[in-house]
Amino acid sequence: MNKKRKIKKGPIIILAIIFIALIVVSFKLFSKSDNNKKDTKKDNKTEEKKKPQKPDKPENKDKRMSVFMVGDVLIHQAILNDADSDGDGNYEFRSMFSYIEPMLKKYDLRYCNQESTIGGKNLGISAYPGFNSPDEIGDTLVDMGFNMVSLANNHTLDRGIQAVNYSNNYWKGKNIITAGTYASEEERNTITIHEKNGIKFAFLSYTTISNATVPNNYILNMYSNERASADVTKAKELGAEVIIVAMHWGTEYTNEETNSQKQIAEYLANLGVNLIIGAHPHVVEPITYINDTLVIYSLGNFISNQLFLNENAGTGMYATVDIVVDENGKVTFENLNYELLLSYMENNSSVANNSRNFKVIPYSKLTNEMLPNYQAFQSELESYVERYQEI
Repeated sequence: MNKKRKIKKGPIIILAIIFIALIVVSFKLFSKSDNNKKDTKKDNKTEEKKKPQKPDKPENKDKRMSVFMVGDVLIHQAILNDADSDGDGNYEFRSMFSYIEPMLKKYDLRYCNQESTIGGKNLGISAYPGFNSPDEIGDTLVDMGFNMVSLANNHTLDRGIQAVNYSNNYWKGKNIITAGTYASEEERNTITIHEKNGIKFAFLSYTTISNATVPNNYILNMYSNERASADVTKAKELGAEVIIVAMHWGTEYTNEETNSQKQIAEYLANLGVNLIIGAHPHVVEPITYINDTLVIYSLGNFISNQLFLNENAGTGMYATVDIVVDENGKVTFENLNYELLLSYMENNSSVANNSRNFKVIPYSKLTNEMLPNYQAFQSELESYVERYQEI
């Protein structure tokens, strides 16, 4: 008789318990590992959120405008003869500025001093000592890009009130910024606020000298502390952030500024004028600062026939600078530069009116054939310009 083999239950139960225990432990370990991964991801995300972000660069709220400045446009008889070489009364000046014109385009304001009044051909075109220049010189300057012109100087009234009235009408027709001569008392007392690149600015022009009697208070803006103070105060009240003043002052053919120029410059600086552009000496004088005011005592001649006198009288300069207004309204200057200019002519004759082929040439373009020993002369003049500072 076959006997069934009796299986003992004890060991089986023990093995089953062990197996179940292993399953439970494995499950817990797996769950813990998975939770750890999730927690790590969560922590990483938290860290990412908490990680400090680089702050955006603050927006530069500075406003700026660039300025190009030259001195006296002084149309002597030899220049007239050269511009009207065929004698038909039609003047061509453009070629005389071929070195300068390409420079102008990148600047916002382009300044010159119209020393010889544009008074109309009906009065008769004339030169020194009683200047009356043709419209064509103004047309040329505007076509080149000049857009800010000073009209107050000692020659303004050379040909009388009629010439000044003609000049005023001429420049108004060109839609550019002028100052220094006016058609009425009301016009003289009206301060115009201009705007460029968001900067509001005023342009004022004065002369301390006139070769003719000034018939009234407005036709030629004669300088006085009281007048300047009233004008600057009014400009500020009207919202001008920058005030530019053209000053006709000083002593002719002197490379050093006079005590009078210094006193006026200090007075204007104390009023809050930002930029002073000087003329009249016909030669270059220092560029300097009085507190925060940039002062150019004299730019010299832009174009003239004074090289026949000497190299000093034949040399002017251009100056360039960026005017910067910060968000608090503080005005500063950057990128101040200058270069000497020669009113060059071929056949530089001791007889002034025989000179021909005029050309305004930067000193960097000169040769010894154009101006013998020009480099030594350049160093001498630059020492005057940079007397107070290194440009």
